[in-house]
Amino acid sequence: MARPRLARPRLARPRLLLAGAALVAASIATGLFATAVGAQDYPNRPIRVVVGFGPGSAADIAARVLGIRMGQILGQQMVVENRTGAGSSLGAEFVARAPKDGYTLFMSTVANTINPALNKLSFDFVKDLAPIALIANVPNMLAVHPSLNVNSVPELIALAKSKPDTIAYASSGVGTLAHLSGEMLNGLAGIKLVHVPYPGSAQGVTDVLAGRVGAIFGPSSTLWPQVTGGKLKALAVTQLKRAATLPDVPTMAEAGLQNYDASVWIGLLAPAGTPREIIDKLAKVANEGLASNEVLTPLRAQGVDALGGSPEEFARYVDSETKKWAAIAAGAGLDKK
Repeated sequence: MARPRLARPRLARPRLLLAGAALVAASIATGLFATAVGAQDYPNRPIRVVVGFGPGSAADIAARVLGIRMGQILGQQMVVENRTGAGSSLGAEFVARAPKDGYTLFMSTVANTINPALNKLSFDFVKDLAPIALIANVPNMLAVHPSLNVNSVPELIALAKSKPDTIAYASSGVGTLAHLSGEMLNGLAGIKLVHVPYPGSAQGVTDVLAGRVGAIFGPSSTLWPQVTGGKLKALAVTQLKRAATLPDVPTMAEAGLQNYDASVWIGLLAPAGTPREIIDKLAKVANEGLASNEVLTPLRAQGVDALGGSPEEFARYVDSETKKWAAIAAGAGLDKK
């Protein structure tokens, strides 16, 4: 009995395979060429800069002041758009989902590296956004009511150790930078300041001025007038270096807390996947703008210190800030909702 013949698999013809490979190669080359041309031609229309906080906020001021100078250098207008909500997370997510063409940017703040530690977000701030440059820093400070009779951070720490769980500090809400600034101090100094959250910074300042709460972490722009008026005492700024606008106020590190850094930083980012040529061009222009008097003068008038740096430096900083605040939030028992 003869064996049945098995059907041989049909092989694609060599010409068809070569044609298909050529089409794939051509499409890849076309895409790369289009990207290169787009990056060389960038920008050829206005650029939108999204800010996660409202008009008049530090991030908004930095975006508008720097945006004017960057627009002059680039030859295209930079338009600021405020998209508020969820501690700036809504604005960050909007930009993370935007086209990766350099025409939608995000002016971030330290809040964007705190939020992931406290809330479940639908995007990854570190992975979905590409750092361009660290733009500025807004000095925050620790101030106390004169009734505490302390003149330095070491004296406050000594008082807190002698009277555990009795000295309170005000913040603008649970999970805010002001709150976590106190938790960082508690952890590094081995003390327990009692956290008193308020719906906003104004209410906290009012109670500290009245002596109902002993200490407060807050923006220097808000607290400094009370210090110069003799109603509060400034103990330290909460960043690693002394603030250019407050050169006589020591840092927490100078007070003996070497690793203490609760900076209110502001930085510029683009959607991840934006061509590197565009990222580099924006970084160069941003740094050029930050070195100009057109930007430095108005920022200093608002109590903002200009910074700057490379995309790589900012990327490392964002990564370290995200890990730092996650650890502090976990230590304070602030679980994700």
